[in-house]
Amino acid sequence: MEGRPADDPDLITRAQRGDKAAYEEIVQRYQQIAFRTAYVVTGSAADAELRPWLLRIVANEARNRVRSSGRRHQLELRLTEGFRPGDAAPSPEAVAVAADERRRLLETINALSEDDRLVIASRYFLDLSGEETAAALGIPEGTVKSRLSRALARLRARVEEAASA
Repeated sequence: MEGRPADDPDLITRAQRGDKAAYEEIVQRYQQIAFRTAYVVTGSAADAELRPWLLRIVANEARNRVRSSGRRHQLELRLTEGFRPGDAAPSPEAVAVAADERRRLLETINALSEDDRLVIASRYFLDLSGEETAAALGIPEGTVKSRLSRALARLRARVEEAASA
């Protein structure tokens, strides 16, 4: 019926089919109660913020899918060109070299362990803060810093090894 609020099962079905308006309505309906529930449990408004929780849910679901598929899942990331309107257009040669460098870097990152890939991707490709990365990966922020340092050292060593080969 036109003008009548949709019921939850209808909204969920529509959202699962890609209806963004239905998804937004679900978020609007449940955002406040979700925050209040998280606040009651945590006792802190900062801890009840939903972004780190959602990132954690997404990271866990992604890990579950990788495990259930029974095969190693390669991290596929796309780096932006960084080209802004008004910038001089790069030469075709520069574009080709940059694309090749990005491809080789992603191949090298994909060859790292899952923990290394996740911490590097969270911090540098998703641009999450240390705190957000910790929440998304379910590890302490100090562990994020140490894992990131070790992961970058391993990445650096592999890049240098490839460059000297």
